[in-house]
Amino acid sequence: MKTMKLVDLAKTIRSKNAGTDRITFDIIFREKAEYDLVRNSGALTKGTVAVLFGIPEDRIVDFVEFDPAYAIKFTINRLRPSGSYGEGDIFGCQQYPPLLDVEIPVE
Repeated sequence: MKTMKLVDLAKTIRSKNAGTDRITFDIIFREKAEYDLVRNSGALTKGTVAVLFGIPEDRIVDFVEFDPAYAIKFTINRLRPSGSYGEGDIFGCQQYPPLLDVEIPVE
């Protein structure tokens, strides 16, 4: 089976703060075809994201496939509030790399 990495299909893959207690992730596509390919592949679901990030599924508070923007978005609860002692990414912007190498079946 031929695959492509998510980073090669998406226009934008990012993470950022969603308040002090959450981090949100955005995967945005240029074209409907790429969005549909990823959405329909089953490679990105609430369950697969939980496994990918090594977190319990109940830490994922939202998982949305937003057709009008060709985007997939999910939000996770932080273990510690942004900026608190021991928290390692105050802006939440360094959390997305596990998404880059997700393999998407293309055939």
